[in-house]
Amino acid sequence: MSVEAVTRPTILGDWGTSRLRLFRFSDGKENGRADGPGIGALEAPATKVLTQALEPWRNDGPIGSVTLCGMAGARGGLVEAGYLACPVSLAQWQQHSTSLMLDGLAVRVLPGLRCRNGEGVPDVMRGEETQIFGAIALDETLAEGAWTFVLPGTHCKWVLVVDGVVLGFRTYPTGELYTLLTAHSTLVAAGKSCEGDDAQGFARGLARVGERTLAALFEARAAQLVDGRSPDWAKGFLSGLLIGGEVEAEATKDARIVLIGDPTLCERYVTALINAGCSARQVDGDAAVLAGLELAKGEAA
Repeated sequence: MSVEAVTRPTILGDWGTSRLRLFRFSDGKENGRADGPGIGALEAPATKVLTQALEPWRNDGPIGSVTLCGMAGARGGLVEAGYLACPVSLAQWQQHSTSLMLDGLAVRVLPGLRCRNGEGVPDVMRGEETQIFGAIALDETLAEGAWTFVLPGTHCKWVLVVDGVVLGFRTYPTGELYTLLTAHSTLVAAGKSCEGDDAQGFARGLARVGERTLAALFEARAAQLVDGRSPDWAKGFLSGLLIGGEVEAEATKDARIVLIGDPTLCERYVTALINAGCSARQVDGDAAVLAGLELAKGEAA
């Protein structure tokens, strides 16, 4: 390998359903970021979108390689990268990427994972596995024993990892349901925002966990009409009810739980976990995904 190839910058990217995040590294240091539309919001072919996103950096000089995780590897994404069947170790995940050439540039897309959960139901993930392996790289104690990794988001994952191996997981479409209920239903009306109402609504939602969920949902609307609650309160209530129900179904007091993701969203899960008598470590989602992509890039080199 030439000195020129070694010193060329590399691009690491997380291409999800809702957004594209690219990170430029030179000499082991991050020196640039770029954003773009998610796979679910493309108005042009994925190859064209990625080419355009990389163009400013390519104008500065040659790029060594591009490594992507997430929905870039989905059917209808950049290139179908497939799913590895659990259990999956870091080494197995590193070795099963899919490559393509994009305008003379080598692009590596990492695979997702699949499993059948305890009920025998099929489940899949893309991108979260990169954050899990990255979190373990950031904290080696997570590679020892059994841990429950929780990755909040549009489709929240509850993942069992033992000695660094992903054994299986279960998905809750909590974020997607929240968006549908708050933006496309009659449960939240238009109105003025009130400071603190969201937190109060969230607490009320947690308090109703364990009741008939479908019936409990309607309090979001009725409380606005009868008790004068604000739309912010209703949104907080729906968030608490959905997240609280998820935590009640999955969390056990003896589990060692690791939360990976956006700090603000993770704090909601921390509150719900405390309410359920549990605790958790937190890992920043960006730091975890970059650490995971670095592992994959290193294997490719």
